[in-house]
Amino acid sequence: EAVRQEFRPAKVGDSFGPTWETCWFKVELSIPPAWAGREVHFVWESDGEGMVWRDAQPVQGLTKEGEKTSYILTSSLKETEPHSLTLYVELACNGLFGAGKGTMIAPPDPDRRFTLSKAELVVFNRDVYELLVDLETLLDMAQLLGEENQRSFQALYTANQMVNVCDVTDPSTFPAARDLAAAIFSQRNGESQHTIHAMGHCHIDSAWLWPYEETIRKCARSWVTVVRLMECNPELTFACSQPRLTSVLLQAQQFEWVRSWYPGLYAQIQDYVAKGQFIPVGGTWVEMDGNLPSGESMVRQFLQGQRFFQEQFGRICSEFWLPDTFGYSAQLPQLMRGCGIRRFLTQKLSWNLVNTFPHHTFFWEGIDGSQVLTHFPPGDSYGMHGRVEEMLKTVKNNKDKGRVNHSAVLFGFGDGGGGPTQKMLDRMKRMSDTDGLPRVQISSPDRLFSVLEKESSQLCTWVGELFLELHNGTYTTQAQIKKGNRECERILHDVEVLSALALAQGSTFQYPASQLQRLWRLLLLNQFHDVLPGSCIQLVVEDALQYYTEIRRAGAQLQEEAVRSLCGELLQPKSGSAESMLVLNTLPWERTEVISRTGPAGTEALALVTAPSMGYTIVREPSLPPQPVTVVKQEDGSVTMENGVITVCLDTMGRLTSLRLAHSERESVADGCCANQFALFDDVPLYWDAWDVMDYHLETRKPVTTLLKPLEITLAGDLRGSASFSLRIGKSSTLTQEIILDATCPYIRFLTQVEWKESHKFLKVEFPVRVRSTNATYEIQFGHLQRPTHWNTSWDWARFEVWAHKWMDLSEHGFGVALLNDSKYGASAHRNVVSLSL
Repeated sequence: EAVRQEFRPAKVGDSFGPTWETCWFKVELSIPPAWAGREVHFVWESDGEGMVWRDAQPVQGLTKEGEKTSYILTSSLKETEPHSLTLYVELACNGLFGAGKGTMIAPPDPDRRFTLSKAELVVFNRDVYELLVDLETLLDMAQLLGEENQRSFQALYTANQMVNVCDVTDPSTFPAARDLAAAIFSQRNGESQHTIHAMGHCHIDSAWLWPYEETIRKCARSWVTVVRLMECNPELTFACSQPRLTSVLLQAQQFEWVRSWYPGLYAQIQDYVAKGQFIPVGGTWVEMDGNLPSGESMVRQFLQGQRFFQEQFGRICSEFWLPDTFGYSAQLPQLMRGCGIRRFLTQKLSWNLVNTFPHHTFFWEGIDGSQVLTHFPPGDSYGMHGRVEEMLKTVKNNKDKGRVNHSAVLFGFGDGGGGPTQKMLDRMKRMSDTDGLPRVQISSPDRLFSVLEKESSQLCTWVGELFLELHNGTYTTQAQIKKGNRECERILHDVEVLSALALAQGSTFQYPASQLQRLWRLLLLNQFHDVLPGSCIQLVVEDALQYYTEIRRAGAQLQEEAVRSLCGELLQPKSGSAESMLVLNTLPWERTEVISRTGPAGTEALALVTAPSMGYTIVREPSLPPQPVTVVKQEDGSVTMENGVITVCLDTMGRLTSLRLAHSERESVADGCCANQFALFDDVPLYWDAWDVMDYHLETRKPVTTLLKPLEITLAGDLRGSASFSLRIGKSSTLTQEIILDATCPYIRFLTQVEWKESHKFLKVEFPVRVRSTNATYEIQFGHLQRPTHWNTSWDWARFEVWAHKWMDLSEHGFGVALLNDSKYGASAHRNVVSLSL
């Protein structure tokens, strides 16, 4: 399509845009015959990302920020090679990290222009390049090995000799200079030297500072560059082995994008996968958030990812690769082992703001006792550049010296894509086995973990969650995304339960497997670790909300089809029969609840019904409650509600002044306090605005006390009682809440709507309770986790804001209070105050 367009002249210095636009350039090249035998490059520099196309196929990614600005036309120009050719350059009007206005994580500048700064046909002097890499490596050794190390002086004096020998105007002097460097690099290490397993890496966020659509092109730009590198580096010679360049890649979703949009490139990737060079790792559909997805969602991440890898590459992943998410649930080891994975790699806990994590290689144990061998690259990065400094840091920083003698280095530009470069590889060739430096070998995840398994007898074990002491705000940021995720998880659960029941009934019902896979993949995509946490730009949020809308729409349709197949006869009206209603229960226990339905006249009607576990029933005569709900307004404006199970007292601001089990004198609300107390905090983090809430925000607490509408009874009782009120929050936000108590119900419900217009503020609701416990319990995936309610140690107070799923509980022997929610994840429990972040 691009080739058929009309092109106009363009020149260096021209600018193009605006942000997110695409520009195509037709580049006609003519190589002078005098360049015969020379290495010829096409050089292109722009602050936008580019891709070179040749013969209708992508051949090279171009990203100035990723040090990729040239396409090799020929390594040695021959007379038989074409001297005139036409290339096309696809320019994306965004940089490697989007187009933030002023700072990287600022909202994109919609009017930004991108400039073409260089477009040249050049001769590349390979001899000079190699000489410069030699000198760079020697100077790094001289500077970084230290005065106490004789190798630093040997490197320095060798570099000095090279300068003396080399005449930059006489290329015939270059080999002698290179021989001096080779003498240093050929001096070998002892057998005890630490071995670094270097793996090419290209971390590409599926969406972050750019939309999903741009990620598709980022994958193509990065991966076609990796393929070109593999063509030029089929075998790298080392002292002890002859390994191949390994590029470690992630995410089944990204492979699927490339398969659909760039089939020619994908075919090349499949060839390199078969050769063992291009190694799919990860095992999940996307690099999902490690905390917020439900247990079933996490299982589906592995199911969809592993199935894709098996179908496309004939193998499943044995390593879980999740380097950049914001903490790791204590349930993950069990899920990994259940999905055929026994190894785990990440590095994100190196970002801890308070405590330094004590290990780099260890066994991680989950809540059921499952263990996985875990490795954090000691260089604390997944985007290294192959420098001497990084290799020395990897050894020095390793917390498990003496226990293991191998570790990983992941090299290549990342986050926005880019991947490894030739220079990174050439630096590490010189460090393959050079005395004074760790031994560096191009390796693979399997080779690394295999040797770590052999050395694992002395490794330590970490039990429980891997909590990241940073980015605690991601549990709450972008409330609509959090709500959409929880709702859609519930919708897909219900569709599958009802469809399975319909199928089991033996009818002609066709299980909607393909439709469900499509909807699950949309949901799993939105669980990417910058989307579900809310740490992404507005364009991504808009895409995510559209995907949730589609899941709700299609899910409702599938649910209706399943119900009609399951209960079709029961839904048919029968003459002379009393009015009845069909009640379905998709949860695995019998439920008796008050439900709301629309009556014949369009009015809302309530009914108390009972439905069996994972089943349905026809209700003709709703049940009568053993005791109706009573709602009484006192003279001072407070309201008391009671249903025979619990009694609750509310003041005029909707705060709970009392909450008791009926027939018990045990009060739940702490003395002198009110529960359901809204509080506003300042939220001004150090840098990562959408990601972080800092501990010092707790010093800025301001109770919300501006009443717009005092508490009024909205339902007077019988099957349901309720009262509502409104508050002003901050300068211009409002909150309306209805507090509901149903017949026979052991809990009260808070239906809360906030019109949020604040900036750099944080809203919470607090429940001070009369319970004493050193630990609170939080729901996680398929289980629960206890965390301390005190701040005895730095590890305790670093968890001032934590995550939970549908409930949290504070209990002592024989008594407790639980707080449930349908769309929130941020929470805390300090001393006796349980808080939910809104």
